[in-house]
Formats: sequence, C-alpha cells, structure tokens
Amino acid sequence: VYRPNEERSSNSYVPSLGLYRSMYAKSLEQPEKFWGEIVSQFHWETPFTKFFSYNFDIKEGPIFIKWLEGATTNICYNILDRNIKLGHGDKIAFYWEGNDPDDYSRLTYRKLLEEVCRFANVLKSNGVVKGDRVAIYMPMILETVIAMLACSRIGAVHSIVFAGFSSDSLGERMCDCKCKILLTADYVYRGEKLLTLKEICDQALKKCQDLGHKVDKCIVVRHLPRLSAQFHCTNGDSAKIDNLPWDDDRDLWWHDEMEDASTSCYPVWVGAEDPLFMLYTSGSTGKPKGVLHTTGGYLIYAATTFKYVFDYKPSQVYWCTADIGWITGHTYVVYGPLANAATSVMFEGTPFYPNNDRFWAIVEKYKVNQFYTAPTALRALMKFGDEPVKKHDLRSLMVLGSVGEPINKEAWLWYYEVIGGRKCSIVDTFWQTETGGHVLTPLPGCTPMKPGSATFPFFGVEPVLLTEEGNVIEGPGEGYLVFRRPWPGMMRTLFGNHPRFEQTYFSKFPGYYATGDGARRDEDGYLWVTGRVDDMLNVSGHLMSTSEVESVLAEHPCVAEAAVVSRPHPVKGQCLYCFITPNQGSLFDDKLTMQLKNRVREKIGPFAMPDVIHHAPSLPKTRSGKIMRRILRKIAVNDHDIGDTSTLADETVIAMLFKTRPENLNI
Repeated sequence: VYRPNEERSSNSYVPSLGLYRSMYAKSLEQPEKFWGEIVSQFHWETPFTKFFSYNFDIKEGPIFIKWLEGATTNICYNILDRNIKLGHGDKIAFYWEGNDPDDYSRLTYRKLLEEVCRFANVLKSNGVVKGDRVAIYMPMILETVIAMLACSRIGAVHSIVFAGFSSDSLGERMCDCKCKILLTADYVYRGEKLLTLKEICDQALKKCQDLGHKVDKCIVVRHLPRLSAQFHCTNGDSAKIDNLPWDDDRDLWWHDEMEDASTSCYPVWVGAEDPLFMLYTSGSTGKPKGVLHTTGGYLIYAATTFKYVFDYKPSQVYWCTADIGWITGHTYVVYGPLANAATSVMFEGTPFYPNNDRFWAIVEKYKVNQFYTAPTALRALMKFGDEPVKKHDLRSLMVLGSVGEPINKEAWLWYYEVIGGRKCSIVDTFWQTETGGHVLTPLPGCTPMKPGSATFPFFGVEPVLLTEEGNVIEGPGEGYLVFRRPWPGMMRTLFGNHPRFEQTYFSKFPGYYATGDGARRDEDGYLWVTGRVDDMLNVSGHLMSTSEVESVLAEHPCVAEAAVVSRPHPVKGQCLYCFITPNQGSLFDDKLTMQLKNRVREKIGPFAMPDVIHHAPSLPKTRSGKIMRRILRKIAVNDHDIGDTSTLADETVIAMLFKTRPENLNI
C-alpha cells in the first residue's frame, strides 16, 4: 500500500479517508443535497422541476434516466461565458503543442469564446439548427474544441469520429447519426506519417450517400500549410499536399467561412435532458453503438470528477494525452477542465516523435501538474528505460492518472517511482464511454494506493458484484461489476436504438447497469477491475482473470507486453494462450518460454500455467492503443474469420501472428 504524500494531502479537496466516506455517504443518502450544491455553482436559465428519476429494472417497464428535468441551460455558456464573468477571460485555456516541436500556440478563455461564437454563426449560416447532428473528423487541433463548443452553443449535437478511423467506419457512423454537415482538416502529421484526412472524408461521404444519406456540406480546416511540419515533409508527401480533392458545390474552407463571421452569438438554451453529443463505441456484435449523452447531468459530472480526481487548483497546468475522438478527450480534455476554468495542454503528436522523450519534454516545458495517460503508452515508454525521463525536470508533477485499461503492477511502479519520483498520487481511473466520467477511482489526497486497483467508487456511484445467477457478493469476492443506481453523467440511450440499449446494459441483471467487466473486491474493500467478462476463464474449475496472468508475465524483465486469452481445452475446459512481446534486445527462445510458464505457476498456481506462449513482435491494437483481444482469441484457435477490423491501427499484424502460431511452426 502506498500512501498519498502528506504535505500535498493537506492542501487537497479531500484530505482524509474519513471525509471521503462522509461525502460518499451523503452522495448516496442525500443525492439531491449533494449534487444540488454543485448544481448551484452553474448557470441555469430556468430551474429544474424534478431532481432525478430512473428505472433500471427492465421487468418494471422501459429503462430511463433523467436528471434536472425542467431545467434549461447551455454547456458552452457555463464553461466559457460564466468563467469570463468570474474574471478568467485572460487565463490560458489551452497550450497547443503540435506534432512538430516548432509548432505551438495558446488560446485564452476570451479568445476561445470569440472563435466559438464565430464558428457557431458559420454553422447557423450553413443551415445547422438545434438538434441537428454535426460529424467531426479532425486532428488534435484547437479548431476541434472550437467546433465542439460551437455545436453545443446552438444546441446542435456533435458526433466526433477519431481521425484515424477508416473511410468506411466514418461513412457508417455519419449515416447512422444522419449528420447534416462534416468538419475535417486537409492533412495532419502523426509522427512522420501523413494522414490525408480530406481524402478519407471524400470516400466516407460517398459511402454515406451509397447507404442512403447525403451530407450537405464539408467544412475543411487548412491545417498543414500553417505549420513548420510542412517544411519537413518528404517529396512524396509534397506531391499529395498539392493535390487536395475538392467539390465546389459541397466543400468550404474554414478560414473563408470564419472571415466575416460575428464574434457574438447568443446561446441557445436547451433542456438538461436534451442531447449534447453522441460517441460511437464498438459493439461486440454488429454495427457500432452511438452512445448518447445529455447536457445537464453530464456538465456537473464532468466538472465534479475533474475537480476531485485530479485535485485541480486554479493556477495549475493539466495535461490529458488522450485524443478528443475518444470519451477521455471529451470529458477530460474539453468539458471537465473548461468547466473548472483550467489551463490544459493539448498535444497533436505521439510520445515517440521526434524522440521517445517527447512526453517528458512537454511536461517540463509547460510545468505540468496533473498528467493523465494510458498504461499502453507507459509500457511502450518503459521499453526505452529511465534515461529519456532523467533528461527532464518533472518536479512540477503532483497527480498522475491512468485510463483505458487496468494498469499492471510493473507499469504502475515505474510510473510512481521514475515519473512521479515517489511523490505523486496515482489515480487509476475506471470508467467507460457509457459512464461519461470516472466511476471507480482513488482521490489523490486521501486514498492509500494499491498498484493495479481502481480502489473505491466516486461520489454517487454504487458498485455491486454479482454472481452468474445475479446474487449479490458481500465482502471479498469476484464477480460481475454492475451499478445499482444512476449518476448524473451516465449515458441515456443508444442513438436511434433504445431496445439495443436495454438489451446490452440492463437485460442480464434486471435492476442493475451491467458494465460488461468483472471485478474483485479484496479484504480491505478495494476494487480490482479484472477485465471484460468474456476475458474471465475457467481452468479446471478455477475462475481466473486474464489480466491477472498478464500482470505476472509483464513483470518479467524481458517482457514489454503480454496479452492473454483463453482457448478451449479437451481436459481443462479452457486453457491459457499467451502472446508475448519481448523488450528491445531481449531474445525470445525456449528458455524464456519456460521461465514465463514457471513464473505464472509460481505466482498464481499450477492450474494457471499457460499451455501456449506465442512470440508476438507486435499486437493488434485499436488506434487508441487498446489490445483487440477478440482478434487474439481467433488467432489462438486458428480461426481466420476475424470480423470487423476497421478500428485496427495496423492490419498486417494479424497475418504475421497467424503465421507465427507455435502449432503452425511445428513447435
């Protein structure tokens, strides 16, 4: 157990576990009082008539969740105009850091509001009205934030698609949400790779039309010509850049549209339960799910989780490395920080360009206090050792966050000792696109940390562990992670498909929201998320979580990454099939294979000893860096029917892994 730094704890919003427990109890026993105090800090054009109501039991009728019914507000007004009225107009909202270190800029709250109003007027002049959907396929540039907030200012619903998805994926999502307009940029560099965004959009617009929906306009940011990056591009890239595809009847330049737009745009007041945005998340079957979030509850939940989980204070600098195309970017790059008048860093590039110390150079440059990234990035950076870190002064860091997947112990310890210098609290946050914000998390000033544990629930969140039969597990135990009641920031439905929403999240355990994850509660009440429920496996009657085995394998000094899946076994029912990526310079041989098998045997037990160790120079990952275990399960059983691969960052990995299956190599 690692305790928070005492000196820093005393200045924290929640400096003791006793205070956390009393605030948590109040949030469950008196939700109207707890959330009401927070609601009162924001602007409501008309007050609510009913604080909250819900039904989680599908047997009792349709599932619904409503917060602050009757209230009207505008989230853009709350995070910009309200903050300017509080005296933050000249405060930096964003330090923007380009892919190339020579590209950087800054934007104050006042300037951000002016730009948002101008673009809101551009949207209006192009026929966008309240309730219309606007698709956004843009890189990590300030115009992406401006576009989001311009939509929310006029009551339009933004649907952001990560600028790395294929044209087919983008087209499918645009068609599903019936968007009126698409926003993009000409090109962007990610590391040394040039992404031809406009070209991808053209193909997506054609696909969307083939599926039966025509998008009226495509507004394009002229991004690359303004950057230092363009002077470093190769000759092949220059030829591409000179030939931007264009449709005069449909395509518009952002800068042309903005030129004469007014910097004044009155906010459209919307209902607290009116839609704010939709964000697609991949379904385990069929087409992606359009997760719909509404305005009032999401605002207060994004604001509250950001404030308490990162312990953000007015003069500090915060940096979340996530792309805005994911929920982490929505809540913890844009809405949460701005609701707290925070100053944030926004980064366009990758951790490895131009060098593998880029993250740490940025932390030093802006004197970042709170840093929030994914275990995948940390494990990739660990491969290069401590030297790239040691070159930089990271003493400004106070809180380190982890998001996206459970963090293995080795990565946690490296984060704590090497990056944080043993002085920073680590907030290992568990949440989902569907939850809107953190649901399980330590608080930096009061929660004693256990590496790999998401610890305790956030305010207003009531987790329960259930058996397969739906019985509640009291005390220590392992089961399905579900929630008994709604919190303000959770999703309200799947766009255009409420029956699928009910079926996916509420049918297996009536009366509960099912996360689809398993979790373990230890003897101290700490919660450990064990991974997707389909990643649980039963070996000879022993229930095991694959992430537990992955942690043991990843602790071996020669292992950079480990991914474990189950496959059927004629005797044991299921057995462990492990994919291993060795560290740079480490040899993958029979000796390492035996060491890894014995390590699992020693750490977990003989029943857990893996049957197969598969050498994987790289693993199939989504563009956000998550390992696609669904594909690994197919490889483990030599099933070449792998389904949709549109979210994969590199499809060539799959063929390579099929080829190197130990059985195929006659090992």
